Amino acid sequence: MSSSSDMRTISTPPRPSFRPSMLLYDQRYRSITIQVFFLFMLMLGAAWLIDNTVNNLRALGKDFSFAFLAAPAGYDINQRPIEYNSQMTHGRAALVGFLNTIILAVLACILATILGVIAGVLRLSNNWIVGRLMTVYVEVFRNIPTLLWILIFGAIMTEAMPAPSAFRGDTPSAGMIFNESVAITNRGVYIPAVLFERDLGTLQLGPVAPSIAWLLVIVIIGAGIWANRLLIAHATRVQNATGVRPKTWWKSILILLGPIVVYFIALGAYLDYPELRGFNFVGGTHLRNSLIAMWLGLGIYTGAFVAENVRAGILAISKGQTEAAFALGLQPGKTMRLVILPQALRVIIPPLISQYLNITKNTSLGLAVGYMDLRSTLGGITINQTGRELEGMMLMMLIYLVISLTISGAMNVYNSRVKLRER
Repeated sequence: MSSSSDMRTISTPPRPSFRPSMLLYDQRYRSITIQVFFLFMLMLGAAWLIDNTVNNLRALGKDFSFAFLAAPAGYDINQRPIEYNSQMTHGRAALVGFLNTIILAVLACILATILGVIAGVLRLSNNWIVGRLMTVYVEVFRNIPTLLWILIFGAIMTEAMPAPSAFRGDTPSAGMIFNESVAITNRGVYIPAVLFERDLGTLQLGPVAPSIAWLLVIVIIGAGIWANRLLIAHATRVQNATGVRPKTWWKSILILLGPIVVYFIALGAYLDYPELRGFNFVGGTHLRNSLIAMWLGLGIYTGAFVAENVRAGILAISKGQTEAAFALGLQPGKTMRLVILPQALRVIIPPLISQYLNITKNTSLGLAVGYMDLRSTLGGITINQTGRELEGMMLMMLIYLVISLTISGAMNVYNSRVKLRER
């Protein structure tokens, strides 16, 4: 035992002591040295940039401050999701613009996803006419700049739609649609609004005070989706154990719709319809032309790119999957919905994240049609009035960065949940 131990001791070379030259020539330290060097250079460049900016501001008689956000804004915002008037602060105006950006981005993402999935699937249809029509849609919309589509839809809404006065008189030249509930005019679209007879008040959350009634609606819908997922998971476990899947469709309807219907009845929910009074419509919800133009322009334009992503994801699935599904007796619609699309998501989701990010950033084009988003409020009027170009642009860039990282993180989480896992 002792001789073998001595042999191991003799055969093991002594570890060399550390020398400064090892930071460059030893592979164990070289990568750390390079990283520290570039980090130091980055910090040095940032320090120089900050010092140069401060000196330039001082030469212009300015300082670096965000105190302007507390000053009265002095301008109106036409699309207001929360309470706002011109006497409120620039910070409040920036918040309204931020919410307008989020609303537009969400609506455009939903429209682009729906159009993209439908167009991507139909483009692979065996029907020649349907396939070619979807090809024309994709090629036409994605090869013309987004701004042009926004301006086109804005011009259509402003010039081609009837004025509110056209809805007046014994023989009006224009009429409301959907059982006299929706009016499309050159001033915007007026739709019914859901109101409650029993008001639960508001909840003060910092600068905003959302309605408690609508917050509870969101909570109930979220709880219903979570409960429905548990129901589906239970049905899957039963199917794996017995080979027979229990019927869940009626239970899902009760879980998803039952609580919200009971809640609406309990609070006395009703529809407030728009009515023509005087020279304009009152009541309901007013969707301005700028919002409609931005929504259609961004949604339809980006939907063409989403369609190509969906088509590529479907083509990435082996044809054997479709043949096996047909052999089991599945109809083409169920084959696409239950077999092909779930597998294609692993190819569709990554580029879809980029499309959602593009929509969010392209909302800044709202300035072209008068949509008061973050770019128009904080990055436009506020900067022009206060002269705080640097602070305003830095704050706006930070907000867009946070929004983009949030979207990317949420979609990456979803992508990790739907991707195929090797066994």
